[in-house]
Amino acid sequence: MDKALLIIMAKWHAFGRCKTRLSKDIGKINSAKVQSVMTKHTISVANSLQKTKLIDISIAISGLGEKNCRRWSKELGIQKFNLQGKGCLGEKMKRQIIINKKFCTQNNIKNIIFIGTDLPDLCHQDLLNAQRKLQQNDLVLGPSNDGGYWLIGLSEKIMSTHLYLPFINIKWGTENVLQNTIDNFASNKLKYKFLDRKIDIDTIFDIENRK
Repeated sequence: MDKALLIIMAKWHAFGRCKTRLSKDIGKINSAKVQSVMTKHTISVANSLQKTKLIDISIAISGLGEKNCRRWSKELGIQKFNLQGKGCLGEKMKRQIIINKKFCTQNNIKNIIFIGTDLPDLCHQDLLNAQRKLQQNDLVLGPSNDGGYWLIGLSEKIMSTHLYLPFINIKWGTENVLQNTIDNFASNKLKYKFLDRKIDIDTIFDIENRK
């Protein structure tokens, strides 16, 4: 199985600046704690898979300067980190691909997988399934309950010839993100597969829905 680079899009769990919708229901302190716990869970799952040498990990951080990003990354046990930078989510993900291009070439990494840190149900099997599907497909998507996706996996073919496709004409932050992404591939002879649907934790309703 081809090795993949797992890029974790993470936001520093600052008081009042993370999980703003959730904080309206459970308070800013509690929502920051929830964000912290979910981030650590995501890192734990990723680290368990990295030990098998099937993936390398890079964490893309927002909400901190470079010095503090380095410190936090070290605390999480992640050696490789980058700042997310400015722009919409699509711009941030595309930037990470460009930043990591040289690293991928040097380490014979064919595919890139993006995940966030809002998935308390994430397990290493989810990431393995994404890797397996990328062996036979150009794109892998994990649909989420809010109309977006909790994972996007990009093949070497996508990154070398169609890098713009997953990120253009997307109404980020809306319930149409997944459909917009699929529409971008409709007129191209590119293969894509879905993973199981999961619930991103953004509101108290999402937490209650998991019970």
